[in-house]
Amino acid sequence: MNNDLGSLNNYLFEELERLNDDEELADEEKLNKEIKRSKAITDVAQTIINNANTVLDAQKFITSDGRGNELPKMLLGTEKND
Repeated sequence: MNNDLGSLNNYLFEELERLNDDEELADEEKLNKEIKRSKAITDVAQTIINNANTVLDAQKFITSDGRGNELPKMLLGTEKND
């Protein structure tokens, strides 16, 4: 499992596809369950995005101050964190 912003984007689109599956969600109970799941996913996704924005804003400040020019490891993706 990759834990980077690209993977998050993929997870969000996968959830959108599940919500668009009329046959699978024809049952009201299944639909309500998927809506709750979707809400939980988007809440966590928003927290991850807010955290990444905070890190990026801090990096912009550091770079504009002339003290660094590399992106934070968490923004690079898991393959570059090793």
